[in-house]
Amino acid sequence: MMDRRVHPILAAFAACVFFFLLAPLVIIIGAAVSDTTYLTFPPQGLTLRWFVNIFEIEAFRTTAITSLQVAFLGTALSLLIGVPAAYAINRYRVELPRWLSTIFVLPILVPEIVFGFSLMKSVTIGLGLPIFISLLVGHALLILPYSVRVVGASLAAFDFSVEEAAISLGCPPLKTFLTVVLPNIRAGVIAAFILAFITSINDVSVSVFLTGPGISTLPIQILAHMEQFFDPTIASVSVLLMFVTVGVMAVVEATLGLTFLTK
Repeated sequence: MMDRRVHPILAAFAACVFFFLLAPLVIIIGAAVSDTTYLTFPPQGLTLRWFVNIFEIEAFRTTAITSLQVAFLGTALSLLIGVPAAYAINRYRVELPRWLSTIFVLPILVPEIVFGFSLMKSVTIGLGLPIFISLLVGHALLILPYSVRVVGASLAAFDFSVEEAAISLGCPPLKTFLTVVLPNIRAGVIAAFILAFITSINDVSVSVFLTGPGISTLPIQILAHMEQFFDPTIASVSVLLMFVTVGVMAVVEATLGLTFLTK
């Protein structure tokens, strides 16, 4: 019979990893419920008034709505571009040059501060687009690599002979893609949506260059609030963002199961 005992060093290393991952979350949650007017840990008393304070501050409400709009629309736009791009790269990998796939990962290869500044100069100032549209374009470009890469990974395992068989039987190419290819890469599309959405809603480096008077995102508003106040409201907002992320994953688990995304 195999010995299933875990080596003490391995167990200690695993415990350190879990502590490293969970300790910041515990500190943030503790600071968010502290009954003090400043950030502190461990919490001195327990209260939920700082969570209520989030909704009493109009700036947090408006920027939260803006962040959700930009995240949803930006993710949809990146998928609208990324899914056909990933399909073309995988379907015609022989005919297309290899460097083409590298173009779609440039936004994550270039430092985000440089990327954000370049977008401000070219999109906001150069093209004169409205702030919200510039912000939307910036986020869509920022998360485009995730859409292309994740969907591309699903397409790499897809047997394109199935598509060719459907076309040979008279099915139009577009209908074939929608009814044959797309259902088979559904897990990749959902995973790309989740990853892109979470990246967009938490972005700071790009958003700080593309926001302006009257339009801002929640992470930027958090930074602005910290410049004037040092109360636990900041920690409460961070906890709510954590809950949004956990909520998205919980919906996926409840509807599809997380194992579905590995198919």
